[in-house]
Amino acid sequence: MSNISNSPAAKRITAPTAIGFGTAPLGNMYRNIPEQEALDTVESAWQQGIRYFDTAPMYGAGLAEMRLGEALQHHPRNEYVLSTKVGRLLTDELEDTNTRDLGEKSGLFQYGLANKAVYDYTADGTMRAIEASLKRLKTDRIDYVFIHDPAVDFHGDNWKEVFQIAMDGAAKTLTRLREQGVINGWGLGVNRVEPCEMALEQSDPDGFLLAGRYTLLDHAEALRKLMPESLARGVGIVVGGPYNSGVLAGGTHYEYQKATPEILAHVQRLRELASDHRVDIRAAALQFSLAHPAVIAAIPGASRPERIAENLALAKAAIPAEFWNALREHGLVSADAPLPR
Repeated sequence: MSNISNSPAAKRITAPTAIGFGTAPLGNMYRNIPEQEALDTVESAWQQGIRYFDTAPMYGAGLAEMRLGEALQHHPRNEYVLSTKVGRLLTDELEDTNTRDLGEKSGLFQYGLANKAVYDYTADGTMRAIEASLKRLKTDRIDYVFIHDPAVDFHGDNWKEVFQIAMDGAAKTLTRLREQGVINGWGLGVNRVEPCEMALEQSDPDGFLLAGRYTLLDHAEALRKLMPESLARGVGIVVGGPYNSGVLAGGTHYEYQKATPEILAHVQRLRELASDHRVDIRAAALQFSLAHPAVIAAIPGASRPERIAENLALAKAAIPAEFWNALREHGLVSADAPLPR
């Protein structure tokens, strides 16, 4: 279903603000966040103008959706854009949060709710997931729905079989809901490039939430096919994890796990170059992700109110052209990656 042309098509999904709010941390990722702190963080985002919010049932087994719904219920629904995900159904069965199966992302959300999630990418599962999310979010509609994680990092060797179930079930159901005007668009929410490329071949998605794969640290694979084809077809890209799980923001996590020595060495090279030009590496990471014309928003996660102002300031920080040129000269960004101006 390839349709690459020389001129970009109009975006099929849009975000009212280039910096959105990713709510994975509100599901108690990495730490047990007090309820009021979580609500205050969402309110801080609102007060500072952020109007795009993304969430998912996976984040803390519904905790992030519930917190987001609680925080946003007092704000006019037509003033913000909301996306969530399908592919997992939460059950009443409880499990040990330290041993739950999260594919390659083991250990995440150990402080979240204990409800067990089951994968369900069927048409019926998709409808049930949307209905449950609407209740947790305390809203009557979701703007964009992403099919969550039909990829190798969660399903291993048989991920392509799972992907096909998602295309035959969830994708067709979401296409129908889009045509009926129930949702404004759909796509995949994944940490891998290949499922997005396959979805473009087999179906008609409106956008992708691509986490960690169009970043200052990792973007070469996405640039080969996905980004240019998405641009040509008007498929909007939401960049999740622009700091690669924190390793580009001073943390030690990459892909939600402890970063390897190789990754840390790569980050150190970026940091040294940034330091030479008096650039905050976080600002460079955020602005790099936003520079590609296929990208409609980046959604760094936040779990503390003060982080919102930091992210917004970083997105606007002045970065000299010499820094971007130096990255190119040192081979730290791909030759065909659009650079901020």
